[in-house]
Amino acid sequence: MQEHQVTLGEHTYPLPDPFLVMATQNPIEQEGTYPLPEAQVDRFMLKVVIDYPEREEERKIMRQNIAFEQPTASGVVNPEQILKARKLFREVYMDEKIESYILDIVEATRNPKSVGLERLSSLINYGGSPRASIYLALASKAYAFIKRRGFVIPEDVRAVCFDVLRHRVVVTYEAEAEEITSEIIIEDILNNVEVP
Repeated sequence: MQEHQVTLGEHTYPLPDPFLVMATQNPIEQEGTYPLPEAQVDRFMLKVVIDYPEREEERKIMRQNIAFEQPTASGVVNPEQILKARKLFREVYMDEKIESYILDIVEATRNPKSVGLERLSSLINYGGSPRASIYLALASKAYAFIKRRGFVIPEDVRAVCFDVLRHRVVVTYEAEAEEITSEIIIEDILNNVEVP
């Protein structure tokens, strides 16, 4: 993924820019599939949870799929616009206080005692890697950009935090036995890390 190339046999093929990898994970019927190692999962910027559609959305999906003519997708942006936006969002200002806030959140996933959450220590097997702070900063800037703001606020960090961290906070067997998920731990951390 990070190399932006694919190797088949002895041949390596560079992938065009913009480049994006998306993967789906079905929570049921895991037979015949193998979970990715944590180091590989960590390379994905986000793990977005998509719930079932609302009733009227599902009606529209159903109607489109049983109709005689299938809907066609039409582009809304071109690759040049994506590359331009990719450069622009990096110019979104991030104050040192926001940087510290991000570092405090990620540090709390590794060392919950740092924010007075000793009770979480036995529930976290692995916390966020350095990629967690990098991606949390980038996602926060992108979120601010989408909201048409030239600067990041704490609410931007909180808005993307679950998607950036849920697959990076690996819970212990004890947590699983108590039905404590990474989302519960992240929420606890967000409620205890001081907001600038």
